[in-house]
Amino acid sequence: MFSNEEIREEITTIVHDLHETQYTDGTWRFCFEGPPLTDCYTIILLHCLGIDEESLISKLANRLLSIQSEKGTWKLYEDEQDGNLSATIQCYFALLCSKAAKKSDTNMKKAERYIKSQGGLTKAHFTTKFILSVCGQYPWPTAFYIPMSILMLPKFSPLSIYSISNYARIHFIPMAICGNKRISLRSESTPDVSHLFTTPPSLFTQSWIRESRLSHEFLTQLKKLASYPLHIHEQGLKKAEKFLLDRIESNGTLYSYATSTVVMVFALLALGYTKDSPIIQKAIKGLKSLSCPANEVHIQNSPSTVWDTALLSYALQKAGVSADVLMIHRANEYLLSRQHKKYGDWTVHNPNTEPGGWGFSDINTIIPDIDDTTAALRAITSTAQTQHPFQVALSKGQKWLLSMQNNDGGWPSFEKNVDQKWLATLPIENANFTLRDSSTADLTGRTLEYLGNFAGYDEEHPQVKQAVNWLINNQEENGSWYGKWGICYIYGTWAAVTGLRAVGIQANHPCIRKAIRWLKNIQNNDGGWGESCRSAEVERFVPLQFSTPSQTAWALDALLTSNSKMERSIQTGIQFLISNNYSSTQHTYPTGTGLPGQFYTQYHSYNTIFPLIALSNYILTEN
Repeated sequence: MFSNEEIREEITTIVHDLHETQYTDGTWRFCFEGPPLTDCYTIILLHCLGIDEESLISKLANRLLSIQSEKGTWKLYEDEQDGNLSATIQCYFALLCSKAAKKSDTNMKKAERYIKSQGGLTKAHFTTKFILSVCGQYPWPTAFYIPMSILMLPKFSPLSIYSISNYARIHFIPMAICGNKRISLRSESTPDVSHLFTTPPSLFTQSWIRESRLSHEFLTQLKKLASYPLHIHEQGLKKAEKFLLDRIESNGTLYSYATSTVVMVFALLALGYTKDSPIIQKAIKGLKSLSCPANEVHIQNSPSTVWDTALLSYALQKAGVSADVLMIHRANEYLLSRQHKKYGDWTVHNPNTEPGGWGFSDINTIIPDIDDTTAALRAITSTAQTQHPFQVALSKGQKWLLSMQNNDGGWPSFEKNVDQKWLATLPIENANFTLRDSSTADLTGRTLEYLGNFAGYDEEHPQVKQAVNWLINNQEENGSWYGKWGICYIYGTWAAVTGLRAVGIQANHPCIRKAIRWLKNIQNNDGGWGESCRSAEVERFVPLQFSTPSQTAWALDALLTSNSKMERSIQTGIQFLISNNYSSTQHTYPTGTGLPGQFYTQYHSYNTIFPLIALSNYILTEN
């Protein structure tokens, strides 16, 4: 058994490193590293606009080249078989745009062979086809038209844009503008990739289409909207433009996301804006500000500053660092400054609540989310006991959090009750994940953990009782839970178990026993835990042949709520964590999900945050 002294020695090292890396404004600024998509989008946009950013483009292209596999493909995660078709097409086209590679290069010929072997451009993800269409490389279908009169519908309409998730909405509207306008930014310098077609082009592949009464009804209603008078569509187009402009953050980005910012620029160009427009120039500047060092330079989709700072402030306090220490004081003062004060789109379905949540990034002021809010509330709870401004912030944040509970008892990510089941029937890839903001085990579990361990709530509280019932009813047959924003079943199970235990569900409850048994059964021989990103794609647990620090920490944290720390599974897990003998692959494997099969994230902070929490909980566990 490991002594508390041995564990404290490891914790002391982590705390010292965090002290050294904190910025003077109280933040920790780790890279939020995603797939090549954001780098490719940036290169393609700069190319289309003819903007001279040779240094940035060169660095982005060098990163793309550095992560190409020996087979010529691009992967989203280490164990992805062969490669990822859409990512490979994105990188291939972006490299040609950057002039860092030519079609005749050996590595590009390999990529070409792979793309063709997988069915060519027609088999790519819709978003990849979209970017190619904007560049004149993929034909807009003649039947493609999204009636902009849809923006004139009342907010409570089932077809309202507010019936879909905010993340889908902020991309759908500019993409619809581009498609309706048939924008093509092809020029003499645009690379031609028509040789990558192996079958006739189609924006929507037949395999996407789910024949159902609901999807048929949706298409019927769209046709009705399309029949509205022309002036209604023109009003809708103006409303779409205003919708985008009203949601631009102070740094010029749309909703603080790189992807939506790129699509917004294309939409504004389709509406007649010039590349010299102040709005477009500020958007480009904002996009560049999202860069971080990662094998040259990487464009983050959205910096994780608030998320990382909140989690680290909490983790350090869990490790015994007092809230009065300057490191925590600075972090919490920063978090206080980032609490939202604006009424964003979340008010559509939750109109009678004051702002009080937190968002993911430093520049985000209008899209608070449940995860960041609970993280910030954990961090400031101790400070709020003695300082009035933090007491006010805590009260506002907790009220906002409780008001966001879905009618089914769980918690969503961003917006309340945006979970209509018919959306999953639409002919769009990942429709269920993208279009719906349903209750999830990770958000519900983390909210319960906060309410139980920090706000003093227990299972008798009506809202807690609803959430507990939701979790129990949504447990998988094998005892696990699916987590939406982490990889995946280990993440969801950790969140659910720690949340249920925090509000008083006993360790011998059948749902806890099943979950603990499942976690023990999937432990790797090296003592740790690992799960493949493929779990998110097939919606079942897919083991990794190696363990990762963050997933191991999640599993340990869950086990420690219900087991003696002398148990072998916990001891070998701790051994894995404190050995620090991780391979590069173990250390960099993405354990965050953005979109199954398309967007996974490597949080550079996670291998510090979650081991620190697990090790601290190990010490706090009595036996």
